[in-house]
This record gives sequence, structure tokens and C-alpha cells, in this order.
Amino acid sequence: MARRVNIEVPGVSHGNMPIPMATKVGNMVFSSGIHAMDPETGTIPDDPGRQVELVFQHMRTIVENAGGTTDDIALVIFNIKDNAYRSLVNDEWLKMFPDDGDRPARNTHLVDLGFGMIIHVLMTAVLEE
Repeated sequence: MARRVNIEVPGVSHGNMPIPMATKVGNMVFSSGIHAMDPETGTIPDDPGRQVELVFQHMRTIVENAGGTTDDIALVIFNIKDNAYRSLVNDEWLKMFPDDGDRPARNTHLVDLGFGMIIHVLMTAVLEE
């Protein structure tokens, strides 16, 4: 059996690039860049709020497809195009992690993103053994 197990999000990909959405090694899950592709349309929506919702949805799908829950997410790195989108991220963050004593570590960077993206995310999770 392979040491690495690729984790995918149905309907979401990195195009023709040979990159999985995430990989699981032991009880660790590491995402590739999580972007806001809508699995229904295969496109990145123009609406910033919808983009933020989608990256959180994809984080959940990745960790669940790896055998865990959002409680296993340990670190999230947000790349956002503008600080104006930080409040959208905070709103979804509080929905996913409402307990202020039980949240993952987080870091946010301002990045000039392409392809109509306003957000791009990297995630690390540690699953229970």
C-alpha cells in the first residue's frame, strides 16, 4: 500500500496539473492550494462571499474524505487578494469554529491572486489515530 493517499474533492481539480487536492500521510493531512471552484459549474464564481463559502466547504470535504472532521484541522493559511475580504473569512471561520477556546492556528497573507480568485487556502489536519 502506498504511504501517501491522495484526497480529492468531487468536481474540483487543479485542471490538467498533476496535483491532488490533498494528501494523507499517516494521520496527517496536507492540502494543496484550495481554491473556490464551484463543483457544480467547474468555475470560480465572481461573488467573493460565495468564493469564501466554497473554500470552507472544500476544507470540510477534504478532511472528511480523509476520515476526519473539522475538529482535526490544526492550521489554516489564508491567501486573500484584499483585506476587504477578511470579514467574509471571519464570518465563515466562526461558523466552522464557533468555540473560541477550540480553534485551529491561522495565518492570513495578502496575495495578488489570478484566475478571478479572491481567496486561496492551505490546510493541515491531524487525524485521531
